[in-house]
Amino acid sequence: MQRILFSFLLMSSCAFFHLNAQNFYQRDSIQVIEIFFSFSNWDAQLDANEATETYIYADSIRINGTSFDSCGVRYKGNSSYNPSNQKNPLRLELNTIKANQDYQGFTDIKLSNGYKDPSMIREILTYQILENYMDCPRSNFARVYINGQYRGVYTNNESIKDDFNEAHYYADDTYFKCNPVGGAGPGGGTSPDLKYLGTDSTSYFNGYELKSTYGWNRLVTLCNTLNNDFQNIESTLDIDRAIWMLAFNNVLVNLDSYNGAFRQNYYISWDKNGRFVPTVWDVNMSFGGFPGGTGSGAFTPSALDPFSNSTSVNHPLIQQIMANPLYKRMYMAHVRTMVQEMFESGQYETWAQSLMALADSSVQADPYKFYSYNQFLNSLTTAVAGGGPGGGSSIPGIKALMDARAQFFSTNAAYLLQAPAILSHGATASPLNYGSTTTLIANVSNETNVYLGYRTDHTLKFNRVQMYDDGAHNDGAAGDHTYGVEMPVNGLLFEYYIYADNNNAGKFSPARAEHEFHTLAVTFPAPAVGSLLINEVLASNDALLFDLNGEDDDWIELVNTTNTTIDLAGFYLSDDPLNLMAWAFPAGTTIPANGYLLVWADKDTLQQGLHANFKISADGEYVYLSNGLNVHDQISFGPQIANISYGRCPDAGLDFATILPTPLANNNCNIGIQEMEALQVQVYPNPFLEVLHIVSHEEQVQITVRNINGQILQTQQINSGKHQLDASSWASGLYLIELLSAAGVRQSYKFMKF
Repeated sequence: MQRILFSFLLMSSCAFFHLNAQNFYQRDSIQVIEIFFSFSNWDAQLDANEATETYIYADSIRINGTSFDSCGVRYKGNSSYNPSNQKNPLRLELNTIKANQDYQGFTDIKLSNGYKDPSMIREILTYQILENYMDCPRSNFARVYINGQYRGVYTNNESIKDDFNEAHYYADDTYFKCNPVGGAGPGGGTSPDLKYLGTDSTSYFNGYELKSTYGWNRLVTLCNTLNNDFQNIESTLDIDRAIWMLAFNNVLVNLDSYNGAFRQNYYISWDKNGRFVPTVWDVNMSFGGFPGGTGSGAFTPSALDPFSNSTSVNHPLIQQIMANPLYKRMYMAHVRTMVQEMFESGQYETWAQSLMALADSSVQADPYKFYSYNQFLNSLTTAVAGGGPGGGSSIPGIKALMDARAQFFSTNAAYLLQAPAILSHGATASPLNYGSTTTLIANVSNETNVYLGYRTDHTLKFNRVQMYDDGAHNDGAAGDHTYGVEMPVNGLLFEYYIYADNNNAGKFSPARAEHEFHTLAVTFPAPAVGSLLINEVLASNDALLFDLNGEDDDWIELVNTTNTTIDLAGFYLSDDPLNLMAWAFPAGTTIPANGYLLVWADKDTLQQGLHANFKISADGEYVYLSNGLNVHDQISFGPQIANISYGRCPDAGLDFATILPTPLANNNCNIGIQEMEALQVQVYPNPFLEVLHIVSHEEQVQITVRNINGQILQTQQINSGKHQLDASSWASGLYLIELLSAAGVRQSYKFMKF
C-alpha cells in the first residue's frame, strides 16, 4: 500500500511540473524575452555573422523573469532576413556555453518576425489547425526586448530537435531539415524534392541538411524507393503523415513547402519503426502568402487544384501518391476532413479572432512592425496589395481566402465524389483478452473495399489489412455489407481505424486517422506483485560489461521470483512517470523461473538484443516497471560511481545497497564499496580484479599499499578527484590500503584481490 501511495504522489507531483513545463509554448499566453548585450553595435555584429550562422554572445537573456547568462544569439531566415530591417528573425541558444542551461527543458528558441504576415497569426493559427491531423511544432507570441527597448512582437516556434523527435516519433535518430543549403529559388541549392540522384550520398548534400550524426544512406534509400520501387514505399516512409502533409499544404495554400515551386520547408525524421516521418515547418507564408506559386504555371490561390503538381516530375512524392488509386482516395478523404472541420464549419475563424485579440496591444505597440496597425486589424478580410516589405504579389486576407477556398471545394468534382458510409464498427468481444483471437467488424455502405488499420502498442506503426464480407470471417452472411477480420491480441491495448472506399472516394473512421484512432482495452493475467522485480541497475558502466555490439552501456536487471516462466508481453520499462510505456518488451520476451533478464539502457533500439529507448543517468533517477497503466515495481537511486551498481540485498529483497555488479546472477551483498567517511574518500571495488578506483574529496591524501606481509608495494600522493591504482601485477590475496591526510588523519582498510 505504501509503495502504491508513493508512486501516486510521485506521478502527481511530476505531472504538475510537466504541465508547467509546457507554458513556454502555451498558445493563449505571450512570452516576454529580454536580451542584454554589453555593446551597442549588436545589430551590426548580428548582421556580420548572419551569413555564417554563427552566434554572438549576450550578457544575459531573461525569459519571463528567469535569467540566463552567456547565451548565443544570431539572426536567421532567408527572405525574412534583411540587414536593413529593424526587426529580424532571431535564434537564441541558451546552452551555447553552459551545457545544462535551459528554460523549462528548452534550449533552442526560434523567433519569427512576421515578415509577409500582416495578421501576425499565420504561423500560430497554421500549427493550431495542423496539430489536429499530424504531429507538429507548437507556437505562440513573444514580446522581445533588446537592451531594454521593445523590438516588437514575434512568433515563438518550437524547434524540431532530438527531444521533439523522441516525444513524437519515439526515436532521436536520423533526421534531415529539408531546405536547400544554398537557399531556395533560382541560383540556390538543390531542391529537397526527394528525387533519386543515385547512390552517391554527396549528390544530396546541397538539398538537405543532416541534423544528426548519420543517415545519408537512409535518405538515398528513401529516394530510390519513392522513385523506383514505390510499391514498397511504406517500408521507408510514413505514407499517412506524408499524405496529410500534402493535403494540408494544398488546402491552406501553403506553397512555401513541398507542394510549391521550391519543394522545401519540411523535416523528415527516422522513427522507432525504421521509416521516415515528415514534419511541416516554416509556415509563415501559409494562407496564400507565398509569391513563388506551385512551380507549374499560373494559378488562383482560392481555386488551387487539389491535384496540383500531380504529374510534375519535380514533385515525385505528389506524382507517385496521385498515381496510386488507393493513396489518391486517402488523400482526398483527408482534404475533405480538413475542409469540413476547419473551414466549412468556421472553426478557423474563431481561433483566428482569438489570436488577434490576444496580440492586439503588442502589435499596436510594435515600433518595427512591417505593416500598419490598420492593416493588422483588417488582415482577415483585406488583402495587402504589393506584398508589403520586399514587394511581390498580394497577400490575401486569411478569411477572404479560406471562405473562397471552402466555396471552391463545394463545387469541385473530385471533392464531391461520394465516399462510403461507415455505419458501425468494433470487436466481437470487449474487453479483449491477451493471447486470444478476436474479430473486428465494420458495417459499411456504398463500399467496394474495407480495411482495418491496427497496432498493439502506441509507439508502433499501424498495419493495414483487408476486411472481408464473404461469410467466412465471422462477418455474418456474405454480401450483407458487414466486414470482418480475425486478429490476434498480443499487446496491452488495441488501437485501430477503419478505412473504406469505392472506385471514387474513400472515408476514414475516425476521420482524422491515423493521427486519431479507436482504442480497445486488453486484459491479461498479470503476475502477482513481487513476482517480477527490478533487481539491479548500473548507470555508469566503464568497460565492465559489453553488449553484443561491443559497447559498455548502462543496464537494468530484472528477476523472476517465481517457479514459472513469465511472459513479458504487455510490460514496459521507463524512466519517466508520465510515460510509463516508454519502452515495451518485444513480443515473445520471457524471463525463466527464478531467472534474470538484462536490458541495455542505451537508446540503441535497433541493435541486437534488448535495448531500451532511454538511458539512465549516473546522477541518479527512477526506473519503472509497469503494465503501461500501473507501476509493477520501481527503483530510485542516487549518484553512481563507475562500475558500482545499485541492487537489492538480499537478491529480490526489499532493501537496496551499492554493490559490485553481478549481472544475470545473485546479488552478492557482501561485496560492496569501502567508504572512508572521515576522510571523504571512496575506494572500490572490494573485492577487486585489476584496478582500484579512488574518488577523493580531500585536497591531498597519501596512499600506501601493503601486502599481507606488511611490505609496501606502492605509495603515492593524490589530490581531489578520480584516480586509479593499477593492481594487475599484484598476486591474489589480502591487501592493506592506508590513507594519510595533510592534516595527519590516518585510516587503513583491507581489500581482497581475486
